[in-house]
Amino acid sequence: MTPTALLSRSLSLFVAAGVAASLALAALAPVAAQEIKISHQWKEGADARDRATRVFVDEVKKRDPNIKFRIYPSSSLNIKPVAQLDAMQAGSLEMAVYPLSYAVGKIPEFSITIMPGTVTSLAHAKRMKGSKFYQRLQEVAEANGIRVVTWWWTPGGFATKDREIAGPDSVKGLSMRAADPTFEAMLKAAGASVHAMASTEIYPALQSGVLNATLTSAETFVSMKIFEQTKFATIGGDYTLWMLLQPLVIAKSAWDKLTPAQKTAFKEAADASDEFFDGTQQEASAKMAEAYVKAGAKVRALTKAEYDAWVELAKKTAWVEYANTAKAGKELLDLIAEVK
Repeated sequence: MTPTALLSRSLSLFVAAGVAASLALAALAPVAAQEIKISHQWKEGADARDRATRVFVDEVKKRDPNIKFRIYPSSSLNIKPVAQLDAMQAGSLEMAVYPLSYAVGKIPEFSITIMPGTVTSLAHAKRMKGSKFYQRLQEVAEANGIRVVTWWWTPGGFATKDREIAGPDSVKGLSMRAADPTFEAMLKAAGASVHAMASTEIYPALQSGVLNATLTSAETFVSMKIFEQTKFATIGGDYTLWMLLQPLVIAKSAWDKLTPAQKTAFKEAADASDEFFDGTQQEASAKMAEAYVKAGAKVRALTKAEYDAWVELAKKTAWVEYANTAKAGKELLDLIAEVK
């Protein structure tokens, strides 16, 4: 081999060795800090959904300090509550606390997360995590560009300006908000008119007279002071008609960028936040009732006969509409029924 060829070969080996060393060092180096934006519509510190979000963030940071979060409460990122889904699907927002019922216009299957008569209590909802129902719901979410991170269920109830809500006959003639088309189908069959809106719009709609009744979570009734605009509440007791999944969700594109270790950190943090959130919701209905009593309102719970009448109506209306309009509707109804 000539001296020139020998020198060329030596240089090639040196460069190759340098590249290999650089790659090895890069693999050992810490992952560059990431910043994840989290958007939601509720007031900082005043709502359990905000507080549970901060529990989640703290738990992730304990496990991986390289992940940075910035939380935007009260829609301060200037993304409307319903539009957060679009932002996550487009990749311009990483995470949001997102009531899945807001997405039913694009993902009809998500109506199952508010379907009357399917989830009877917080304990029942908790048993669903990890079930076949949970797994199928996650598949639907991921097929539509998001992943469900936490398992936050909120009990709720009715409130009106001028009458008690009992069985289905009691809503006839009312103008109501229910947060989901299939739930609305049940209310329409009972004689109510319905309006679709985010929970942030309930207070002004009641104030202006667009609504004279509403359904929402006990948490929202208190944190958004809806008790100031209504005088009758149906909440608590042994029979809960209104239960909604309002989880922290992540854009699938953001989830796929996480390392396996980071995904594990997210799952462990989600478990911790689930426990915290479940604890807050055990008290939410009582706090709502207390707020209404202090405001001079009348509070009652559904009786078993009233609850059974609502569920019977739901099966003939909301459940049928869901099975007919959502591609995986019948499957999800069957799967949720398996969790006792």
